[in-house]
Amino acid sequence: MAHSGRLTGMSATSRSSRPPVRVGVVLANHFTLSAFAVFIDHLRLAADEGDRSRPLHVQWSIMSSRSEPIAASCGVLVQPTSALVTPELLDYVVVIGGLLHAGPQVDEATARYLREADAAGVPLIGICTGSFILCRVGLMKGRRSCVSWYHYQDFLEAFPHQDVSADRLFLVDGPRITCAGGAGAAALATYLIEQHLGRAVAQKASQVLLFDRPRSGSDSQPHPPLSETVTEPRVHRALLLMEQNLARPIAVAAVAAELGLSARQLERLCRQHVGMGPASLYRQLRMRYANWLIENTDRSVTDIANEAGFADCAHFSRQFKDAYGLSPSTRRLQPQRVANGDAARARVFE
Repeated sequence: MAHSGRLTGMSATSRSSRPPVRVGVVLANHFTLSAFAVFIDHLRLAADEGDRSRPLHVQWSIMSSRSEPIAASCGVLVQPTSALVTPELLDYVVVIGGLLHAGPQVDEATARYLREADAAGVPLIGICTGSFILCRVGLMKGRRSCVSWYHYQDFLEAFPHQDVSADRLFLVDGPRITCAGGAGAAALATYLIEQHLGRAVAQKASQVLLFDRPRSGSDSQPHPPLSETVTEPRVHRALLLMEQNLARPIAVAAVAAELGLSARQLERLCRQHVGMGPASLYRQLRMRYANWLIENTDRSVTDIANEAGFADCAHFSRQFKDAYGLSPSTRRLQPQRVANGDAARARVFE
């Protein structure tokens, strides 16, 4: 099977002369409805001229090994439109995941089908926790996965030896594409449409659905703990990487390298946009996390020190007192004092 390459700037006439992009979609048990709907609606709008929803340029099948409806995590039922389609007839197989702890996400027949699609050379896409499914059936070996920051820890626990990123919307790694879900599903759909049908068609789908702009896979995931004022994308991603490595801090040089920067460039960007260097930012994030643990858990100070990436509890206590003006044990007894005054200099992101 010949897969379509990048075909931007195509006219309607040239698009109509090409075979449609064929997509088979597998829905996991308790799949995420929003990720499915956003992804499919982008394909629907790209598939036809105007808003008539004819599958002319893109065709899709909601596939299942069983005939009964599939329940989304919100309880909505979706009826499959076909059995599992012969992989050679498809350009992509998309797996849309959902709840992780509500029983098996796919049955053995579907797992076998995904392996057959891989053997046939069909690119596989995991959306939301679809990346978990691809990993479980052994199809992500040597490939990097993209997951939501919300499921990052779940992924590390389930696949401790698998390379994973939670600082971007989606990730293309050869014939594997994984996506964090949510708004990332829209960004991924836009990317695929642009690859096959051109930028104008991709933009049309986004605009009809009221997305303000197409987003790239490397765009940062929104992350509640970070300040909304940190708008510089490379600094934002650096902070996300730090957030994801609090217990086992990584070197600032490694953070910079992940972003394609030198350590000096990252230092300059952080000072320009946040007012301090990356090492100080990292320390602030770890202190902020430790403070949250002190306020919201009964864990010992030693455990909290380890969780925040400090091997030496005494060193952690000194660092904490420097940041908040109180020792960790005193902080636990007097939360209002710190919240109202003494921690002003520790509120970089608050």
